[in-house]
Amino acid sequence: MCGFVGIVDSASVAAPIAMGLQAVQHRGQDSCGIFTYAGERFPGRRGLGLVKDVFTSEMLEPLEGNAGIGHVRYPTIGRGSLADAQPFFERRPGVLMAHNGNVTNFDVLRNRLSERSVYLLSKCDIEPVLCTFAEELMARRRRNHTLEDVTAALRDTLNIVEGAFTLVMVLEVDGEPTLVCVRDPHGIRPGVWGRKGDARIAASESVALDALGFELEGDLAPGEAMFLRAGQEPIRKQLDARSSSPCVFEAIYFSRPDSVEGGQTVYQRRLSLGARLAREWKDKGFEADRVIPVPDTSRPAAIAFGEELGIPCREGFIKNRYSGRTFIMGSQESRQSALRLKLNPIRAEFEGQRVVVIDDSIVRGNTIQRLLDLVWAQKPKEVHFAIHSPPVLHPCFYGIDMSTPEELAAPQYIGELPPTGGMSIEAQRAMEQAWAKDLGIDSLTFLSVQGLDEAFPGSRCAACFEGRYPLPIPEDQRSVIAQDRVCNRPGA
Repeated sequence: MCGFVGIVDSASVAAPIAMGLQAVQHRGQDSCGIFTYAGERFPGRRGLGLVKDVFTSEMLEPLEGNAGIGHVRYPTIGRGSLADAQPFFERRPGVLMAHNGNVTNFDVLRNRLSERSVYLLSKCDIEPVLCTFAEELMARRRRNHTLEDVTAALRDTLNIVEGAFTLVMVLEVDGEPTLVCVRDPHGIRPGVWGRKGDARIAASESVALDALGFELEGDLAPGEAMFLRAGQEPIRKQLDARSSSPCVFEAIYFSRPDSVEGGQTVYQRRLSLGARLAREWKDKGFEADRVIPVPDTSRPAAIAFGEELGIPCREGFIKNRYSGRTFIMGSQESRQSALRLKLNPIRAEFEGQRVVVIDDSIVRGNTIQRLLDLVWAQKPKEVHFAIHSPPVLHPCFYGIDMSTPEELAAPQYIGELPPTGGMSIEAQRAMEQAWAKDLGIDSLTFLSVQGLDEAFPGSRCAACFEGRYPLPIPEDQRSVIAQDRVCNRPGA
């Protein structure tokens, strides 16, 4: 999962791109990059780590140009190395490209390019997309590419490239610097655009626009290419639209709560999830004295949960925002110490109380076990966990880092996976009882798929919960993606 910001303007764009990237820094902390277009030059810089550390004012100064792309990366294909950092640049015909999401046929594209004696310099899945697009564009015209050339090349590229992604690129079209954005045919990954004066912007989340004072104009449509130029109205071309299936995990976990997706804030979505979860928890006949969110994602759901049941919602964990990432630590003891550094409990909110701890999801089951060690040390009377998403039963091949079935915790408690469409209420409640007993807590409650339908009506991608994939992934591609993640995880 990644984040991007692209801007085209009549003024220099490097500094505002860097500021916009900091607003979407939550989408990736491994590496970042900014490249711009300045006539016949494409100056840029990529680095490992956070935007604020890589892009000082001295580093931004040489990046002149009135169009550019910035990117923050968390790898789901390849490693978090500098070679895999985006954006990427192709000299012929002179194009910058970055993306958010996952290209599912990366191996197919790599082999196809190899047969043409085109060899990749990275393991990042955007590089073969860029090479494929460049081939298609150069086959039409060697230079002076037109809007029709680029549209046709993009259409043919989407016929070859498969996956869930939003692409952003900069190149000269009809003699003008142009920011081009493309959303995958199912619209699984998000993308928005906006304007401020002559400037036009595209980003993975609307919070980047807020940080820069841009007016949000709306979402990119599934299968659409949008051409943005300074001071001009956008040109929209439909490439290959299919059923719209935006990812529900974006709103459940990944996106910032103040982001707007599909005309609604993520915060509103999480309130709806929490209210529905409260009703399902109440149906079990439990009572509690405190509702406590695991910061930060679950806070809106916890607020709505408490309001629905008339239970006070309290801050039981204080998050240290300077502790850094902890999952790469090797031993259980070091991970537990790191979690204590990152989340410190407030004993008064737990001691002698019946507490409901609200979290967004359980994927591998490691975090909840370490959280419980902290919670029980505070001497609560009862401990209930409530999760504002259904159980994760299936891997994600579209850009969320859970791409191998073996790493998922929930299937261990149900035996056979249910048919496509998710678990029945009865089967889910039985699973919850078994899992709660194993954890040693008073109850565990997941939101049902039916409850998810209330918060996300209509078409959407919830494949990790239901097993219904909008874009079918052949078994050989699933194996390649899963093997890549096993080999490229830290410590592998």
